[in-house]
Amino acid sequence: MSKGITPGKFIALEGGEGTGKSTQGRLLAEALRKTHGLDVVVTREPGGTPGAEAIRALLLAPPGQGWNAQSEALLFAAARADHVARLIRPKTLEGIWVISDRFVDSSRAYQGGAGGLGDTTIQALHGFGSAGIRPDLTILLEVDEVARLERLAARDGDESDAIGGRSADYHDAVAMSFRTLANADPEGFRVVDGTGTPVEVHARVMGAIAPLLLDQAS
Repeated sequence: MSKGITPGKFIALEGGEGTGKSTQGRLLAEALRKTHGLDVVVTREPGGTPGAEAIRALLLAPPGQGWNAQSEALLFAAARADHVARLIRPKTLEGIWVISDRFVDSSRAYQGGAGGLGDTTIQALHGFGSAGIRPDLTILLEVDEVARLERLAARDGDESDAIGGRSADYHDAVAMSFRTLANADPEGFRVVDGTGTPVEVHARVMGAIAPLLLDQAS
């Protein structure tokens, strides 16, 4: 980090399928740029770098019979390690804010919780691959089942990727895992009601990140 540069903040948007993470990430970035004059990069997991995007293609459109939970966890951890090393850490050290559509808590909820691998396994992979880095704040977007299904139908139609197309029971387990993680870490998470219009949800997101903006200004 250059002398005099204040590190940027790292915000992760988390939640199950159809909770509005991509939309809210875009709106948040626009507000931070236009209203607060901040440099912002929007990224995603898996992805964000060429290597991680290549792994994303393997995860969401797997060859053959697809991946088991262990293979998925390893691939996600590999993509995340590259993402952290080549984008998240360098950008924040340059004073740029990074907003990521998913981060390690998705692996904790999907592979660790719904996939049955357990949190210890996911945390160990994250510690090895990405030195255990955590966002400055994780925003968990939650919507009810009806809203989730409506949004997925509008987004995907009859086609879903390898993970999004899993059973309702699997996605219910993901949602429960996310809430468990948030309840266990009230300082690191803010749970935001994702129902309503994008503008209404955006206002709640801005309220959730207000302490980070105050910290940046001080």
